[in-house]
Amino acid sequence: MTRGVLTAGALALSLLVSGCVAGASSQGAPAADDQPFEGEVEFWTINLKKNYSDFITGLIGEYQKQHPKVTVKWVDVPGQESATKLLAAVASGDVPDAVNISSLDLGRFAPSLAPLDEHFKPADLADFQPNLVEPLRVDGKLYAVPWYNGGAPVAMYRTSVVGKAGFDEKAPPKSFDEALALADKIYATTEINGMNAIPDHNALRYYGIKLLSDDKKTATFNTPEAVAILERFKKSYDAHGIAPGAVSKDIRNLPQTLENGQVAFKATANAAELLNIQKNAPDVYRDLTVTTPVRMSTGGFLLLAQQAFSIPKASTHKKAAAEFIKFFTNGANQLAFCKIVPIYPSTVSSTKDPFFSGSAGDDPMAVARSVIVKGLPELEYTPMGTAKDAELGELLSEEVRAFLTGTKSAKEALDTAEKRWNDALA
Repeated sequence: MTRGVLTAGALALSLLVSGCVAGASSQGAPAADDQPFEGEVEFWTINLKKNYSDFITGLIGEYQKQHPKVTVKWVDVPGQESATKLLAAVASGDVPDAVNISSLDLGRFAPSLAPLDEHFKPADLADFQPNLVEPLRVDGKLYAVPWYNGGAPVAMYRTSVVGKAGFDEKAPPKSFDEALALADKIYATTEINGMNAIPDHNALRYYGIKLLSDDKKTATFNTPEAVAILERFKKSYDAHGIAPGAVSKDIRNLPQTLENGQVAFKATANAAELLNIQKNAPDVYRDLTVTTPVRMSTGGFLLLAQQAFSIPKASTHKKAAAEFIKFFTNGANQLAFCKIVPIYPSTVSSTKDPFFSGSAGDDPMAVARSVIVKGLPELEYTPMGTAKDAELGELLSEEVRAFLTGTKSAKEALDTAEKRWNDALA
C-alpha cells in the first residue's frame, strides 16, 4: 500500500480495534423479532479488555440500567482468532446476533449477513456521515453501520528540510504528481530522500485507475495510463525523490523514515503516526508542519477501512442486536471512545464537540485534528470488495517492487500482476 497511509492491517493492530455483539440463546423459545428482548446479549471485542476495560464495562452498565431485562456478557477475543471465530460461527449456524466487522471484510461475509434497513431507518442513520454509510451498502441494501475510523489523512513535512526546496505550507502538493516533483527537488537540493510512496493499488486509485471490473472478476488496472504512472514513480525512485528502502516488503519497518530523519515528508499519512514520532523522535516532531494531504482525482481523500457493526443472517435476535448497536455507536459514546483512543467518529455530532472543533495552536497533533475533522465529509471509502483484497494488493505490490528495482518493465509488471489477480479471482 502507499507508504504514508497506515495499512488497514496496522490500524487493526494498533488503533482500529474490533468488537462484536453476540446473542446467546436463552432457554425456551427465542424472543420474536418484533417483541421486547429479554435475556442475554453476549458482547465480543478484540483486544480491548487490557486497555479499555473501564470504558466498555461502563457502557455495558449504562445500557443494562436502561434495559433492566437485558444482560450483557462481555467476551474479549484475541485479535489473531477473530476472523477464524466468526467463520466458525457462520459455518456452525451458532452465530452472534451482531458483529463488529472491519469494512475490509464486508465483501467476504456479506452473504452471511442480514440487511439492516428494517431496523435502521433514515432517522437512525441521520447522525452518521453519509459518505461513510453508503459504502456499506451492497446491491442497494445496508449490511453494516459505521462505528469509527482512522480519520482523514494528513500530510507531514519536516519544516527545516522542505523549506530549502521552496515548500509553501499554505500551498502544499494537491496530487501525487506535485508531491513527486517536490520530492525530487528536495533530494536535488538537500540530498535527503523525499518520501516513501510507491505506485501500489491505492496510489493507482488516487489517479482514478479502476482496479476491477464491475462484477469483481477481472483486473482492469493494466492500462497505458497505469504504465505512465509507474514510470513517473520510477523516475523519482531513481532520483531519490522516493527513498531506496521504499521497496521493502516490511512496510512497518522501512529503512528511511521521518523518525530517523532520512525522509523529508509524507504526502498522505494517518495522524496516529504522529504519536510514534512524538515519542521516538521529539526533535523531528517539533520540526513538523502538518497540512492537508494530496487528494484523489475525485477531489476527496482515500479511506482505507472503517470499523462497522453487522448482524448475521442466522441471528434470532436481530432487533435486540440492532438496539444495542444504536446505543453503542451513538454520537456521545463514539465521542467518549475517541477521547481515550486516537481514532475518529462516524457521527457528525461527535465532531462538533470542543474536543474536535476547539483544536487550536500550531502543535502538530492539534493541527492534525483540525485537518482531519474538516476532511471527514470528504472521505471516500471505495474498497475492492472481494474476499481477497489484501492478497490482491500484495500481489500488485510485488510486481511494482520488481519494476522499481529494474527487474521488469512497467508493462511486464502490470501484465504479470493482471494475470495473478485474474487467477486469484477465478
